[in-house]
Amino acid sequence: MNPKDSEDLTRVGPGTVMGNFMRQYWIPFARSSELARDGTPLRVLLLGEKLVAFRDSHGRIGLMDHMCPHRCASLVLGRNEEDGLRCIYHGWKFDVTGKCVDMPSVPPHQDFKDKVHATAYKVVDRHGILWAYLGPRQSEPPPLPMFEATLLPEQDVDTYFMMRSCNWMQALEGDIDTSHFGFLHVGHLDPDEVPAGHPLEHTAGDRAPEYHVRETPWGTNYGAYRKIKPETIYWRFANYMFPFWTQTPQGEFPVNIQARAWVPLDDTHTMMVFWRRRTGGPRSSGEPLKNGKPLAGSRPAPDFLPNDTSWLGRYRVKADESNDWLIDREAQRTNRIYSGIDHIGLQDQAVTESMGGITNHMREHLGPGDVMIARTRYRALKAARDFAAGQPAPGADNAEIMMGARSGFFELHESVPWQDAYAQKIQAADRVPEARHAAPEAIPAK
Repeated sequence: MNPKDSEDLTRVGPGTVMGNFMRQYWIPFARSSELARDGTPLRVLLLGEKLVAFRDSHGRIGLMDHMCPHRCASLVLGRNEEDGLRCIYHGWKFDVTGKCVDMPSVPPHQDFKDKVHATAYKVVDRHGILWAYLGPRQSEPPPLPMFEATLLPEQDVDTYFMMRSCNWMQALEGDIDTSHFGFLHVGHLDPDEVPAGHPLEHTAGDRAPEYHVRETPWGTNYGAYRKIKPETIYWRFANYMFPFWTQTPQGEFPVNIQARAWVPLDDTHTMMVFWRRRTGGPRSSGEPLKNGKPLAGSRPAPDFLPNDTSWLGRYRVKADESNDWLIDREAQRTNRIYSGIDHIGLQDQAVTESMGGITNHMREHLGPGDVMIARTRYRALKAARDFAAGQPAPGADNAEIMMGARSGFFELHESVPWQDAYAQKIQAADRVPEARHAAPEAIPAK
């Protein structure tokens, strides 16, 4: 990394290298339930743009620049009524496409509403999640993403939103760094307390895995491996998918249908949106140990602040820098919880937010365990720069390539090459109906 690389990788506003690239994809931004017909407009911050979302009288959803094109008063204050959002300053009204449909403060013979449009974006409601397309192709936008977890019906999937106060890439990198799990999350775990077959059995026994990493059509893919018994390898596979998606290895590979979007709100704030199949899904690291208790530090959910109407007022946890992420120093000193923080997600939140809004990459000393992070930064940055040079954004139009991505853990004989191991397991994996026709291809190592 050099300063130019770091800037191009982390900046996401309009006109930036990464921001322009990300605008070629659909972006999840809210729950459908957050918008009621003729209800209160919602402030939305996406890729550094301040927007307003609303649902009109017929259930259609609008997403537009929050500033009224007349005198730039905020339409967040607007009256959502009769199929449009009316500015309270002079009464100008806009429909979900951004078209001005009423100009009551202007005499009829001087009316020019047909010439006025607010900047508006396409929105789709799929399985209870709202997706926005902020790119230039408004008449024919690209297809919606085809990550397996996002294709599941609402009743078959759990979804979570959680804001993080740091740049999108450093937030995302925790998902593609498997060696930290043995310390940050389970550093206090005694291997002798882990029953055979427990999801943490091998992580507790060997905290320094080795890696294979490759580039794939959807982004990057790693296989972390440990030799656990004669001729047997324990594999943990995970993925980065364009432009800001991950799949983690926290689940049994055949049934681990999940995905995380790390949506940049601006350069220093990120909204994590997590999909996980509800039934038949992975076993949890919270499963009981030999003493009958779950792993200390793995409580099921963090505490959230109430949502408010500010730009950064949604899905915030109580633990933040102002209270040291609620760290319990006594639990840390006694090794009851290695980090002293009682929730796996909050542990990740604390370390990534502690780096600052945008970490200084020039101060890092990356090691062998960071090979996936280095390759992912390179892959994301190269794809964004290639797009700026006129090449297609990978996976934006050919969304089916994302069907080749799956994460999770399994054991296999050491004679099976790592790419073949991945291919065998994904071909035999449980798939959602839309994925069954998209047989993953063999991916050469790079």
